Amino acid sequence: MKLSFLRDKKFLRALLSLAIPVAFQQFISAGVNMVDVLMVGQLGESAIAALGLANQLFFLLIIFLFGVTSGIAIFSAQYWGKRDIENIHKVLGISLIIASAVGAAFSLAAIFFPETILRFYTEDQEVIALASSYLRIVGVSYIFTAIVTSYFAILRSITLVKMTVVISVIALILKSILGYVLIFGIGIFPELGVRGAAISTAFAWILQFFLTVGLVYFRKTPLAVHPRFFFRFDRAFLDKVLKTAMPAAINEVFWSVGITVYFAVYAHISTSALAAIQINATIEEIAFVLFIGLGNACAIMIGNRIGEGEIEQAYEYSRRFLIMVVLLAIFLGICILFLREPIIGLYEVSSEVAETVNKLLIIFSLALWLRSINFILFVGVLRAGGDTRFAMYMEIFSVWVIGVPAALIGGIILNLPVYGVYLLVLSEEVVKAIIILRRYKSRKWMHNLVDATV
Repeated sequence: MKLSFLRDKKFLRALLSLAIPVAFQQFISAGVNMVDVLMVGQLGESAIAALGLANQLFFLLIIFLFGVTSGIAIFSAQYWGKRDIENIHKVLGISLIIASAVGAAFSLAAIFFPETILRFYTEDQEVIALASSYLRIVGVSYIFTAIVTSYFAILRSITLVKMTVVISVIALILKSILGYVLIFGIGIFPELGVRGAAISTAFAWILQFFLTVGLVYFRKTPLAVHPRFFFRFDRAFLDKVLKTAMPAAINEVFWSVGITVYFAVYAHISTSALAAIQINATIEEIAFVLFIGLGNACAIMIGNRIGEGEIEQAYEYSRRFLIMVVLLAIFLGICILFLREPIIGLYEVSSEVAETVNKLLIIFSLALWLRSINFILFVGVLRAGGDTRFAMYMEIFSVWVIGVPAALIGGIILNLPVYGVYLLVLSEEVVKAIIILRRYKSRKWMHNLVDATV
């Protein structure tokens, strides 16, 4: 394992300038989500379970948006390598159209049909009632979420990462403060419980929308043009972008629906099991912030290099990122293993839930290195190289042929405890890693999309 690249100052400066802001942004976001669970947790395990289930719809939305926008941002990163601003505007326009349509559909579902959606996961009427009240409020903000996600993806791909961080941090800090006063009823504010968490979340996304659009034009960024320039693309350009972007979106949809099936199985086990999974998920989110930062930096740096025609440099960068995430994952896994009990102590839960979370964290800490390999190769490498079709087939196979059947067999047929099902589900990561590493070494994932014939 060669680490001589750590002396490459140009590489490290570029990496840190991209990875640290995104990781910091994700840390703030994950931290606020953890605080939300901690605050709502004071209301009982049903409230924690309700928050977890309600957020499954948002999870589906944000993952689909991530697939669409990151797939489309492959082009903006490569166009940025060529400094082709006009086509970056067109790429943003395509992203806004698709993302807004998806956001509107999810808003309608959350506002008008929350009970129908939630019954897919649980029959616990108390949990359904709490989660429905949350969704009807937060669903109003989904269209704003879609627009913000589109802008953020393009801004990051053209290296304006700090702007997205400033916007997110401001919104998330205000969300946390507002959530606290509305959940518990501080001062003149009423005690709204779960609905208070929903109001603060909706407020944060709407605020991010206004801050994003305002700063894009106030700072005179490359995106600060009349909106009509975003939609001056022809059918050939649209087809070219969608050919690469839509497999990434489909990939994320199949993956995220698979994850919701996992949650449905966990909910079938018991409400306590679901509460334990929700707590474990918030800790996983905190642990993954650095990988998300590195994944974004990897995708942008590789995309820029491919756009500039530096194919060998792009492959070398991918090798460096792969080494770094494995070493980081091993270190973080050890930290989680030793700190899991103090972390669990932060939550006001029963001894049964605490013990379940303890076992989940042991499994997570031991498997983190494997999950980090798959994450960096899927999000940072293959997608940056435009190899979205292979990634889509691989994700569908691993989740729906291995992961979902494993969850259903473990939770429904064998009646395993939740940590047993969680362990079975991780078998898909093993198969995925074996296949994707072979693809990576073959270099068949490297495509210069912006020089391709339309």
